[in-house]
Formats: sequence, structure tokens, C-alpha cells
Amino acid sequence: MKNFWYHIMALVTVAIWGTTFVSTKVLLQHGLSPTEILLYRFLLAYISIWFFCPKRLLANNLRDEVLLFTAGVCGGSLYFIAENNALEITLASNVSLILCTTPILTAFLSHLTDRKERLKKRLFYGSGMALIGVALVVFNGNFILKISPLGDLLTVAAALMWACYGIILKRLDRKYSVLFITRKVFFYGIITMLPVLAFSPSQLHISTLDQPIVIANLVFLGLIASMLCYIMWNTTVKQLGVVRTTNYIYIIPFVTLISSAIVIDEVITYIAIIGSVFILFGVYIAEQGDKLGNISTRLFSFVNKQPTDTKH
Repeated sequence: MKNFWYHIMALVTVAIWGTTFVSTKVLLQHGLSPTEILLYRFLLAYISIWFFCPKRLLANNLRDEVLLFTAGVCGGSLYFIAENNALEITLASNVSLILCTTPILTAFLSHLTDRKERLKKRLFYGSGMALIGVALVVFNGNFILKISPLGDLLTVAAALMWACYGIILKRLDRKYSVLFITRKVFFYGIITMLPVLAFSPSQLHISTLDQPIVIANLVFLGLIASMLCYIMWNTTVKQLGVVRTTNYIYIIPFVTLISSAIVIDEVITYIAIIGSVFILFGVYIAEQGDKLGNISTRLFSFVNKQPTDTKH
């Protein structure tokens, strides 16, 4: 029960992230480039977080500063650049499905870097069920699987980047506050994004920033989906652990499906509804599998202990 609110926080975070695809699509339709959108949302988040964490500038030592830089690359610039480029090369359904392998990749990386982090059966059972659900939701009754080696590899790279980001957080959150880590992630994300824009200045469309719908979506992406959500995500990783928190990523396609139906009138099929049920049960098993096992064991023991009728 003590972790209840952290689970709620993780759910709220992925729910908001699930709607960012729709918000980003609106901005793309108004002429902004993917890298430009990312730059604006990170700049807004970075400027805003200074009001809450203004004092400390650097980490305790160079090693930790390098880790913070790596977190900014993995959880910021490199992740989004890989994902956005993948979306331009391969199908969006491929990207959504492959990105949902992040919890499994995180579990394996966590086990490799920390042998105390065991790979439990419930994680595989729950992940398998959730991935089946993700596939049903992503394709939404229209099964189109087109293999695009470069695009799919970029998506795998993005998933791996986010998994690495979670592992780095594990090492940093013992020494530094969530606000400090999050601010540094935005800073290094922006710094490592600038060379991309320097080589492609045509990606900037500043003239579109005077449109109310563009401003509204950028404020949502910058202040809510970036600043607030990164703070909540980093907090839940610190409290629940990286593997348990990352399992909630499976829910993102489900939220995207709902928000797309509401905002841009996409049709939800019964296949997607079945997939949503699979996702919810899969996440529950991955999170609560041990409790389910304990309940089953207790019931089995209770039945075996019942006195049998020996009268003839």
C-alpha cells in the first residue's frame, strides 16, 4: 500500500505520454519538424524546472557528470532522434510494437548490470501477454507488417536507449535529487540535439510559433509531457525500481488508441478492445504475479488441509 501512489504516478505518466503522439501529429500538420518539436519541448521543460531546482550546477565528480550526460543522450536526444527517423522510414505500427520491447530489454540490462535483479517468470508471462495485446491494439484490426531493416533497427536502438536511461537512473538516484537529475537530462538533451539542427537549419520554422494551436500543443509537450512527466517517471524509478516502472510502457499504445479516437476520429475495432484487455492483464501479472502465486499456494494448502470424510 505504501507504493500505491507511485504506481498511480507511473500510470498517469504513461497516460500523458500516450497522448503525445496525437499532439505531435497536430504540430507536424502545422509545419514543424520532429527535431524542432523536441527542441522546443525540452527548452520549455529546462527553463521551467530552474524555478524548482536553481542552485546546484554540477555533479559531485566527473564520473557522475558523464553519467548525467549519458542519461541526457539516452533519455533525450538519441532516443527521440532514433524514434522520429524510424517513423519516417518504417510503419508507425512497427515502431509502436518494437518500442514496447523496452520493458524486456530493461529487465535483461538490469540483470546484466546487477545480478541481484532476478529475471522472474511472472515478468515473462506478463510481458508476453502485454506484447500480444500491444500488437492487437497497434494494428487495430488491420494487420500490416512491413519489414524495414533500417527503420526497425532504429526503433530497436530507441528502445535500447530508453532501457539504458533507466539503468543510469538507478545509479544516479542514490546520490542526487530527482529534480537535479531531470534538469541535467534536459540540458544535455538540448546540447546534443543542437548539432543535428546545425546540419539541417531548414528544420526550424519559427514563423509558425505565433499560432495558438501550435503554442498550446508545445506548452503541453514542454511543461506537462516533458517537465512534469520526466519528474514523475524518475521518481517512480527511484521508488519502485526500473523494471517495475518500465512495465507501464505497455499501456502507452492503449492510451494512444483512445486519444486518437477522441481527437482525430480514428476507429476502434473489437480486436483493439481485446488487445487492451490483454495489455491490462499482462501488466497486472508482471506487477502482481508473486501475489497471485501466493494466493494460489494458500488456496491449495487450505484445500489440502481440509479434513476428509473417513466414515463408510
